[in-house]
Amino acid sequence: MNPPENIAAIRDIGIMAHIDAGKTTTSERVLFYTGISHRMGEVHDGAAVMDYMPQEQERGITITSAATTCFWKGHRINLIDTPGHVDFTIEVERSLRVLDGAVAVFDAVAGVQPQSETVWRQATRYHVPRIAFINKMDRVGATLEHSVTMMRNNLHAHPLVAQLPVGFESAFHGVIDLLTMETIAWPDKLGEQVVREPLTSDHPQYADAVRAREALVEAVAEIDDEIMGVFLESGSSGVGLDQLRAGMRRATIANKGVVVLCGSSLKNKGVQPLLDAILDYLPSPLDLPPVIAVRKHDKKEVERLPSIDQPLLALAFKVLHDPHRGPLVFFRVYSGVLRVKDGIHNCTQDRKERVTKLLQVHANKTQEIDEVTAGNIAAAVGLRFTTTGDTVISAKDGEQVILPGLEIPEPVIFRAIEARSTADQSALTEALERMQREDPSFRVRIDPDSGQTLMGGMGELHLEIVVDRIARESKVAANVGKPQVAYRETVAQRLSLPVEYDREIGGKRQYARLVLELAPRERGTGNLFTNTLPEPVTRPAKGVPAQPAKLLPDMIAAVRDGVADAMTRGPLLGYPIVDLEIRLLDGAYVEGDSTPMSFRAATSMGLMEGLEKASPTLLEPIMKVEIEVPEDFTGHVVSDLRGRRGRVLGMAPRRGLQVVDSEVPLAEMVGYATALRSSTQGRASYSMHFSQYAEVPPDLQAAIISRTRGY
Repeated sequence: MNPPENIAAIRDIGIMAHIDAGKTTTSERVLFYTGISHRMGEVHDGAAVMDYMPQEQERGITITSAATTCFWKGHRINLIDTPGHVDFTIEVERSLRVLDGAVAVFDAVAGVQPQSETVWRQATRYHVPRIAFINKMDRVGATLEHSVTMMRNNLHAHPLVAQLPVGFESAFHGVIDLLTMETIAWPDKLGEQVVREPLTSDHPQYADAVRAREALVEAVAEIDDEIMGVFLESGSSGVGLDQLRAGMRRATIANKGVVVLCGSSLKNKGVQPLLDAILDYLPSPLDLPPVIAVRKHDKKEVERLPSIDQPLLALAFKVLHDPHRGPLVFFRVYSGVLRVKDGIHNCTQDRKERVTKLLQVHANKTQEIDEVTAGNIAAAVGLRFTTTGDTVISAKDGEQVILPGLEIPEPVIFRAIEARSTADQSALTEALERMQREDPSFRVRIDPDSGQTLMGGMGELHLEIVVDRIARESKVAANVGKPQVAYRETVAQRLSLPVEYDREIGGKRQYARLVLELAPRERGTGNLFTNTLPEPVTRPAKGVPAQPAKLLPDMIAAVRDGVADAMTRGPLLGYPIVDLEIRLLDGAYVEGDSTPMSFRAATSMGLMEGLEKASPTLLEPIMKVEIEVPEDFTGHVVSDLRGRRGRVLGMAPRRGLQVVDSEVPLAEMVGYATALRSSTQGRASYSMHFSQYAEVPPDLQAAIISRTRGY
């Protein structure tokens, strides 16, 4: 492990991008050039070190995030390679939650693609500094300018272009470093030899490079006051190399700018400068603000510094099941030191745990270590209860604090699953429970009407991989039903709802009176409970009704809980209620006869009745779909999309193809991959990600309800 005083030499980074932009290929080159691997594994050969799962090797895609550690120029780089497919977006989410920086990889031909936008937004949500690597510069149609323009327009980024390509498309053979004004070339096939030469005035791209360096200085000056001062005083030529690099680092760490590099990972060009840029521009744990945790007992914020002198504070972000060791819990240490055999306390679940082994992970290989210090990532063996998003502290630490968890996406598709034999049922249940612990975006529930076991996920591929893993790893064969869309429910009209609850339970009267108002909210804004009542000043005498519009705090809290209960199951098909405001307008209680439980029951029962009266509406998930199709088939594809209730947003040419942007209901996209291949002779491809929920047309809603209820 790194000595404690070298926390400044740690980089915790992830590699993120759209599917097939070259993340894993770039990761493989990083491992090779840093000496961790002695060969370059290729994704298309199924031999990539970071894609170690059989399903990844067979499909040529990354399914689960893989962690490793490498060293470059005296720095320790903890690297996580994340998936690019939208079905596995939780892997990106939990990785970015614990990382200090990220490398965003873009296809130089396609530029910013749909999943590029998704992972960019995830990084923005967690305030993760980024640098950009424009990959595949050797391909036909590759341009640096196209990707940079899309970064500005689609991602609202502020690019700081630090390199220019030397040669275009198949003639690409090097880059120009705009900071040092040098050319960088890789003459050998494996790209191990890096040749830097001064850029002379007779170079054909010299004038372009001078202009590009001036543009770089101006771009940095726009977002960095120190560089702006020098620029105004002496122009772009007065900004020295060290000043410019320091300004770019400040801008990157502050999330004001994005340093842009270019290369071709597959052709072994551009990766070493990328490694240098990781050290130069992305932050160490010391460069970031202190981590903020919340004390459990009083909810006050507590700052923790990345130091071994601080109490232990770590966040679990991933769980993997090892057939020999049991659960491996991946965690990031924010402060303190965790040692083997240490007793720890899971603050999130209030459980005591003990670490039996600590592992340094390299994809699917591990190395036992004695301790993990602040700023580092490792895996622990022996943690029975800890799951993704849990906060861990030392068992000796009296102050219990909790770190913010993760934003877990809700499933958009469900499929029924059952064991093929009664003997396999318990094994299937155990396998599904293990999958849920590993993957928070995978859910299992029992349908209350049919009694079927339903598994929910982010897409067809997601659930297909889960079933495949269960068959291979647990040796359980299962029958799987057709995909079912995860609908949501809401209401279409405002409704005032008086509720009076007066019952005798166990010989004791339970009384509550409320006036609630239901009001639809803008789509995608979620649910909201609003209390308009003031707190009572004094309690009235027993048997005397309370003053109108006054309830005790515990009763108001019970109303809030009752609202949460009612929102879990809608009146149409039992799907969760969304985008609804519940306002508490009035209420009364009788001392001795009213309890928080009576108010919770009154709220829940009243809302269930009120939701049926407020024009309940079914909402369906809408997917943003991007299709690359040859010109000859564009008309057919557009016509087919419209037949699927799709809405075409626009079309644009890209490397000899037409790119069709559209929004289509997920219910209409089941089996679309096969239909698209057959209708375009296998020449079209598509990607999609969740966009928003929208109302189902009334006639279709009636048909869905009738079909689901079995009328």
